Amino acid sequence: MAICFANIDVEFNLEQKVRLKRWINTVAQLHGRKVGNISYGFCSDTHIIEANMQYLQHDYFTDIITFDYSEGNIISGDLLISLDTVRSNAVQFNSDFTTELHRVMIHGVLHLLGFKDSTDNEQVEMRKREDEALNLLSMIS
Repeated sequence: MAICFANIDVEFNLEQKVRLKRWINTVAQLHGRKVGNISYGFCSDTHIIEANMQYLQHDYFTDIITFDYSEGNIISGDLLISLDTVRSNAVQFNSDFTTELHRVMIHGVLHLLGFKDSTDNEQVEMRKREDEALNLLSMIS
């Protein structure tokens, strides 16, 4: 099991990494799954739109792209996060950058767990799950 963080313009110290790994593992366990290999890559809007077009044929900005390699009970994937969009979202949603970054990070994990956000109802459910996970993070040391 490994959760990796490729840092570009964002730094996690060892204590933060351990806490985030504990959190992600707990969220997976609460949904009856285990964590395999999850890699986070942090990038710019320019990079994420290129990846969105290349891999998904989507010509728009996004905060995260989730590449799901999960098998059976084990969740695995590469999560590409645009820090530019996270910053914009934080302003738009009247949140701080760190909280919004954590929301987007767990959003990708929720996709690996099978949650979708294509329809209005799915988006409501996703937001509920994100909020539950963020509340859980506040209790993890």
